[in-house]
Amino acid sequence: MELYLVQHGEATPKEVDPERPLTERGQVEVIRVAQAAHAAGVTASTIYHSGKLRAQQTAEILAKELQVAEAPSSLEGLSPNDDPDLVGRALDSFLSPVMLVGHLPHMSRLCSLLVVGDPDQHSVRFRMGAIVCLVKGGSGVWRVGWMLTPEVIPPT
Repeated sequence: MELYLVQHGEATPKEVDPERPLTERGQVEVIRVAQAAHAAGVTASTIYHSGKLRAQQTAEILAKELQVAEAPSSLEGLSPNDDPDLVGRALDSFLSPVMLVGHLPHMSRLCSLLVVGDPDQHSVRFRMGAIVCLVKGGSGVWRVGWMLTPEVIPPT
């Protein structure tokens, strides 16, 4: 099974807008990453986000570009400082590829919990708008499959 972890796209500083919507650059980068992922055959049955505007907007772009049938929805446990074990335990109930859109430090901590068993080991350096694919093998162990960042996509 694949699990896609996404840090939201670049957001407006809270001093400019306390809701922190995506910047134009953030939107463009997420669209480019989503289109490249779609071209590579990435699919997700469901996309969940933290409920914060920047994560919701990122999830909506991903759902559109990846042609996910159902609208993204919020999931408890994806906020920046939530305990990664909350979502980690829930992953066993998912049987098809799922995408989670959230924030740092949570995404990094969740990834490290799943891959190395310790949320404080920071096994992957996340980047805004990037997708990290984790793959769960038959032994139940999660491994990093790949990472797609805006920098590796050729400009159009």
